[in-house]
Amino acid sequence: MISRLLETLEGYREWALKVLSEMVSIPTVNPPGDKYEEFVEYAERVFRDLNMDVETFQVPKGYVAKHYPDYAEYPRYVVVGRMGSGKPVVQFNGHYDVVPPGSGWSRDPFKPLIERGKLYGRGAVDMKGGIASILLAIKAFTETIESFQGSLEVALVPDEEIGGATGTGYLVEERVSKPDYAVIAEPSGVNSVWIGHKGAFWAFVEIYGRQAHGSTPWKGINAFEYMVRVAQRFMEDYKRLIERKSSYYEYEDPEGAKPTVTIGGEVRGGAKVNIVPGYYAFSIDRRVIPEESLEEVEKEFLEFVEELAREFREVRVKAKVRNKLPPAFTDPNSVLVRRMVEAVSEVTGRKPRLTVCLGGLDMHYYTEKGISAITYGPGPMDKAHISDEYVSIDELIKVSKAYAILLYKLLARST
Repeated sequence: MISRLLETLEGYREWALKVLSEMVSIPTVNPPGDKYEEFVEYAERVFRDLNMDVETFQVPKGYVAKHYPDYAEYPRYVVVGRMGSGKPVVQFNGHYDVVPPGSGWSRDPFKPLIERGKLYGRGAVDMKGGIASILLAIKAFTETIESFQGSLEVALVPDEEIGGATGTGYLVEERVSKPDYAVIAEPSGVNSVWIGHKGAFWAFVEIYGRQAHGSTPWKGINAFEYMVRVAQRFMEDYKRLIERKSSYYEYEDPEGAKPTVTIGGEVRGGAKVNIVPGYYAFSIDRRVIPEESLEEVEKEFLEFVEELAREFREVRVKAKVRNKLPPAFTDPNSVLVRRMVEAVSEVTGRKPRLTVCLGGLDMHYYTEKGISAITYGPGPMDKAHISDEYVSIDELIKVSKAYAILLYKLLARST
C-alpha cells in the first residue's frame, strides 16, 4: 500500500510545483500583512479541489489590536481544511506570511522560477514549500486510501513572522481546533525533525541620568557613560551566570546547547552632539533552553538588574520586558515522533536527527496545550529570509512522501 501511495504522489509532482508557484506569486508580505485575503481565497479553492471541508476564520480586529496594534487595520485570516471524523485528529500547520523581499535579488522575488532543481521566490522555503508538501501528501493519500479512521486537518495561518499570536496562537487559544497531533512544515530539512525549539526573552535595560548642556557636563549625569558600565556587567557577569547552564538535548549546532544572550542589538538614547544624554537603553535578547522556564529566566534577569540599580545609585537603572516566547519540547518517545522517524527513514533510508531548533517556532502554542507537536519541512533552512531564496524540489517531494507515510501510519492503520 505504501509503495502505491508514493507512486501516486510522484504522479502529482508537477501539480505541486504549479500550486507552489501560484502561492509564491501572491506577495503575502509581513509586516504589515499584505494580500492575505487573496491567498486565503486561493487556499480555499485548493482545499475544495481536494474534497476538504473548508472553514475560514477572520481574527477579530480587537484581538489583532491587542497583540499587534500597528497592524490592526490589516485583516487576518486562519483557513482550515478538514476531512474525516473522530479521533485521532492529525493537523498540518503552515504559515503563509513571508518577510519583505529586501534587496540583492537577481530575479523578481514574486515571479517564481524553477532552475536546476530549485524553485526560487520569496517564501519558497519559508514556508510555502512546506505547504506544497502538505497539499501534495494529502492529494496522494486521499486518492490512494479509500477510508481511514480519524480526522485530517490543514491549518494555514498568518503572522508567524511577527510572533504568531494572531495565527497559530488564535487557532489554538480560541479552540478553533484541538488536534491530537500537529506537524508544522517549517524548513527543518529532510534529514532533521525538530522536536522542540528554544524560547526567547526580550527586554531593555534603561539608564536615566540627567541631561545638561555639552559646555557644562558637570551639571549633568551622562547616561551613556553609565550604560557602558552596566552593559559591561552584562557582558561579563550575566553571560557567565547563564552560560554555565547546558541543555540535555541535541541541537543543529552544538554551540546552541546552552542559553545565550545578545546585548545591544538595539540601542536608544542621545539627542544631539552638544547635549549630555539623560537617557540611554540597550536591548537584551536572552535565548531559553527547554529545561528552563520563562518565569525563572525573568526572575533571574530582574534580580540582576536590581543588583545593578543598587550598585549605580547615581542613576536610575530600570528593566522593561518587551516580549516572551516559551520554549517547546515534545517527548522523543511519543507516538508522533516515533511514527515520523519511521516515515522519514522509509523515504531517505536513514533515521533523521531529532534536534531542537535554535530559533522560535509556533510549536509552543501546541505544546502549552498538551498537544504533541513536531516541525518537519523541506529546506534548506539557511535560504530563508535571504535574497534569491529557494526551496529544494527534491526535499519538497521527499518531505511530502514522509507526510503521506505518516498519515498512513496514524490514520489508515492502528498506532
